[in-house]
Amino acid sequence: MSDTNSQTKYIVDENGQKTAVVLPIQEYEELLADLHDLAIIAERRDEITLSFEEIKERLKKGIPENQHLY
Repeated sequence: MSDTNSQTKYIVDENGQKTAVVLPIQEYEELLADLHDLAIIAERRDEITLSFEEIKERLKKGIPENQHLY
């Protein structure tokens, strides 16, 4: 999204201060998707993490993801 040919436009007030921005729809939708992803990450930050090996073992044993192996 950091395209040097961005069609981003700024609206400025009488003092030349930026007050608003106009983005192409695709850029706007990408920003919304990024924001959604960040919200999911924030919601899940306190969840335990599992290594790839732990995941494979759980799948082999049919252990639900919310059940501890120990």
